[in-house]
Amino acid sequence: MITPAQCRAARALLDWSQQDLAKAAHLGLSTIRDFEKGRRVPTHNNLRGIKLALEEGGVEIGADRSGVQMKQEGNAK
Repeated sequence: MITPAQCRAARALLDWSQQDLAKAAHLGLSTIRDFEKGRRVPTHNNLRGIKLALEEGGVEIGADRSGVQMKQEGNAK
């Protein structure tokens, strides 16, 4: 779903602190901090919340865990 490295990279692209992500995902700061440090894996629902918050912030997360990038805007016609 999302790896700790992808989470850190996505936050960096958005210029979000761990607190910013915790707030956007409606989770505790310790959940984000522990996940990114590899101390524990959040529940499936919490992982989904983290991923959705980052995506809503404007980041695309590679389905194959290959990386993250900013979402591309559609081409104007």
